[in-house]
Amino acid sequence: GLLHRAFSIFVFNSKNELLLQRRALTKYHSAGLWTNTCCSHPRPEEETIDAAHRRLKEEMGFDTELNFKVKFLYKTPFENGLTEHELDYIFVGHYNLQPTINHVEVDSFKWMSIDQIKQEIKSSPQNFTSWFKIAINSFEF
Repeated sequence: GLLHRAFSIFVFNSKNELLLQRRALTKYHSAGLWTNTCCSHPRPEEETIDAAHRRLKEEMGFDTELNFKVKFLYKTPFENGLTEHELDYIFVGHYNLQPTINHVEVDSFKWMSIDQIKQEIKSSPQNFTSWFKIAINSFEF
Protein backbone atom coordinates (compact mmCIF):
# COMPACT_ATOMS: atom_id res chain seq x y z
CA GLY A 1 0.00 0.00 0.00
CA LEU A 2 2.97 2.38 -0.27
CA LEU A 3 2.48 5.32 -2.61
CA HIS A 4 4.39 4.82 -5.87
CA ARG A 5 4.46 6.05 -9.47
CA ALA A 6 2.46 4.38 -12.20
CA PHE A 7 1.31 5.28 -15.68
CA SER A 8 -1.69 4.57 -17.87
CA ILE A 9 -1.51 4.90 -21.65
CA PHE A 10 -4.59 5.66 -23.74
CA VAL A 11 -4.05 5.09 -27.48
CA PHE A 12 -6.75 6.20 -29.93
CA ASN A 13 -7.17 5.46 -33.63
CA SER A 14 -8.38 7.86 -36.34
CA LYS A 15 -12.01 6.87 -35.55
CA ASN A 16 -11.42 8.14 -31.98
CA GLU A 17 -11.71 4.60 -30.62
CA LEU A 18 -9.61 3.62 -27.62
CA LEU A 19 -7.41 0.55 -27.79
CA LEU A 20 -8.33 -1.57 -24.76
CA GLN A 21 -6.42 -4.55 -23.46
CA ARG A 22 -7.71 -7.45 -21.42
CA ARG A 23 -5.06 -8.21 -18.83
CA ALA A 24 -3.49 -11.66 -18.94
CA LEU A 25 -5.19 -14.27 -16.78
CA THR A 26 -1.90 -14.84 -14.93
CA LYS A 27 -1.55 -11.26 -13.61
CA TYR A 28 -1.14 -11.03 -9.83
CA HIS A 29 -4.10 -8.63 -9.60
CA SER A 30 -6.91 -7.56 -11.90
CA ALA A 31 -6.30 -10.63 -14.08
CA GLY A 32 -8.65 -10.90 -17.05
CA LEU A 33 -10.07 -7.39 -16.61
CA TRP A 34 -10.36 -4.82 -19.38
CA THR A 35 -8.29 -1.66 -19.08
CA ASN A 36 -6.58 1.10 -21.03
CA THR A 37 -4.03 0.34 -23.74
CA CYS A 38 -1.11 -0.18 -21.37
CA CYS A 39 -0.35 0.42 -17.71
CA SER A 40 2.67 -0.26 -15.56
CA HIS A 41 5.31 1.24 -13.27
CA PRO A 42 8.61 2.95 -14.00
CA ARG A 43 11.77 1.33 -12.72
CA PRO A 44 13.76 3.14 -10.03
CA GLU A 45 15.45 6.22 -11.54
CA GLU A 46 13.58 5.71 -14.86
CA GLU A 47 11.64 8.67 -16.23
CA THR A 48 7.91 7.93 -16.40
CA ILE A 49 7.65 8.79 -20.12
CA ASP A 50 10.58 6.46 -20.91
CA ALA A 51 8.90 3.66 -18.98
CA ALA A 52 5.66 4.31 -20.84
CA HIS A 53 7.36 3.88 -24.22
CA ARG A 54 9.23 0.78 -23.02
CA ARG A 55 6.12 -0.95 -21.69
CA LEU A 56 3.94 -0.02 -24.68
CA LYS A 57 6.43 -1.83 -26.92
CA GLU A 58 6.73 -4.78 -24.51
CA GLU A 59 2.98 -5.28 -24.01
CA MET A 60 1.39 -4.13 -27.26
CA GLY A 61 4.24 -4.50 -29.78
CA PHE A 62 4.35 -0.90 -31.01
CA ASP A 63 5.43 2.58 -30.00
CA THR A 64 3.95 5.97 -30.81
CA GLU A 65 4.27 9.56 -29.68
CA LEU A 66 2.83 9.96 -26.19
CA ASN A 67 1.64 13.20 -24.63
CA PHE A 68 1.19 13.72 -20.91
CA LYS A 69 -2.41 14.59 -20.01
CA VAL A 70 -2.86 14.57 -16.23
CA LYS A 71 -1.92 12.67 -13.09
CA PHE A 72 -4.13 11.48 -10.25
CA LEU A 73 -3.86 9.64 -6.94
CA TYR A 74 -5.82 6.54 -6.13
CA LYS A 75 -5.79 3.76 -3.58
CA THR A 76 -7.55 0.45 -4.17
CA PRO A 77 -7.50 -2.83 -2.22
CA PHE A 78 -7.54 -6.02 -4.32
CA GLU A 79 -9.08 -9.44 -3.76
CA ASN A 80 -5.64 -10.98 -3.09
CA GLY A 81 -4.94 -8.71 -0.10
CA LEU A 82 -2.67 -6.27 -1.95
CA THR A 83 -3.39 -2.54 -2.12
CA GLU A 84 -2.41 -0.28 -5.00
CA HIS A 85 -1.65 3.29 -3.88
CA GLU A 86 -0.50 5.09 -6.99
CA LEU A 87 0.28 8.45 -8.48
CA ASP A 88 -0.92 7.54 -11.97
CA TYR A 89 0.39 9.57 -14.94
CA ILE A 90 -1.89 9.46 -17.98
CA PHE A 91 -0.37 9.60 -21.46
CA VAL A 92 -2.34 9.79 -24.71
CA GLY A 93 -1.20 8.64 -28.13
CA HIS A 94 -2.55 7.74 -31.57
CA TYR A 95 -2.06 4.61 -33.68
CA ASN A 96 -4.05 3.03 -36.51
CA LEU A 97 -2.61 -0.46 -36.93
CA GLN A 98 -3.39 -3.63 -35.04
CA PRO A 99 -1.08 -4.34 -32.10
CA THR A 100 1.06 -7.44 -31.76
CA ILE A 101 0.26 -8.32 -28.16
CA ASN A 102 2.57 -10.06 -25.71
CA HIS A 103 0.40 -12.91 -24.37
CA VAL A 104 2.37 -13.02 -21.11
CA GLU A 105 0.97 -9.55 -20.35
CA VAL A 106 -2.17 -9.25 -22.47
CA ASP A 107 -4.96 -11.76 -23.11
CA SER A 108 -6.71 -9.84 -25.92
CA PHE A 109 -7.53 -6.38 -27.22
CA LYS A 110 -10.34 -4.39 -28.86
CA TRP A 111 -11.06 -0.89 -30.10
CA MET A 112 -14.09 0.90 -28.62
CA SER A 113 -15.52 4.41 -28.48
CA ILE A 114 -15.53 6.22 -25.14
CA ASP A 115 -19.35 6.18 -25.12
CA GLN A 116 -19.42 2.40 -25.66
CA ILE A 117 -16.85 1.91 -22.90
CA LYS A 118 -18.81 4.04 -20.44
CA GLN A 119 -21.99 2.06 -21.24
CA GLU A 120 -20.19 -1.25 -20.63
CA ILE A 121 -18.73 0.05 -17.36
CA LYS A 122 -22.24 1.02 -16.19
CA SER A 123 -23.67 -2.39 -17.04
CA SER A 124 -20.66 -4.55 -16.02
CA PRO A 125 -18.25 -2.59 -13.80
CA GLN A 126 -16.68 -5.82 -12.49
CA ASN A 127 -15.13 -6.40 -15.95
CA PHE A 128 -12.84 -3.33 -15.74
CA THR A 129 -9.81 -2.34 -13.65
CA SER A 130 -10.31 0.13 -10.83
CA TRP A 131 -7.86 2.75 -12.15
CA PHE A 132 -9.38 2.62 -15.62
CA LYS A 133 -12.89 3.27 -14.28
CA ILE A 134 -11.58 6.30 -12.38
CA ALA A 135 -9.68 7.72 -15.36
CA ILE A 136 -12.31 7.15 -18.04
CA ASN A 137 -15.00 8.79 -15.92
CA SER A 138 -12.86 11.68 -14.62
CA PHE A 139 -11.06 13.09 -17.64
CA GLU A 140 -11.90 14.25 -21.16
CA PHE A 141 -10.12 12.35 -23.91
